[in-house]
Amino acid sequence: MPSFDTVCEADFVEVKNAVENAAKEIGTRFDFKGTSAAVELKDKEITLFGDAEFQLTQVEDLLRGKLTKRNVDVRFLDIGKPQKIGGDKVKQVIKVRNGIESELAKKLQKLIKDSKLKVQAAIQEEKVRITGAKRDDLQAAMALIRKDIADMPLSFNNFRD
Repeated sequence: MPSFDTVCEADFVEVKNAVENAAKEIGTRFDFKGTSAAVELKDKEITLFGDAEFQLTQVEDLLRGKLTKRNVDVRFLDIGKPQKIGGDKVKQVIKVRNGIESELAKKLQKLIKDSKLKVQAAIQEEKVRITGAKRDDLQAAMALIRKDIADMPLSFNNFRD
């Protein structure tokens, strides 16, 4: 039976490269000289450092530009609130989304069920597998998901015939 998986996965190699490029540019830019502006990646979290919230927004804009150049969708970023870390320094933690949360998975499953397409959706850990008898039904399900859930960077993989 034909099937495919709906996933929400960022390309972490490209994310790492974008963070490294941003860190390199922060080191060379004149307006960041002598400041605590920095960006680092640990596991699936990007941490921005700066002297003030204004500087954090500059670093964030720089990072977004680097991610966009590397074709990483910025909708993968879950941006936290700036926090004071002593003195006049601030930091901001940005989580890189990986996997579909249970709420969104249930919403996807309900969307597929209500669409009256001849396909079934099953939640499997951090992805949703959609199966159907015909490839055309699966392609219609893909189009429906793309149209209705535009705020998440969902992709489709593991297409089987």
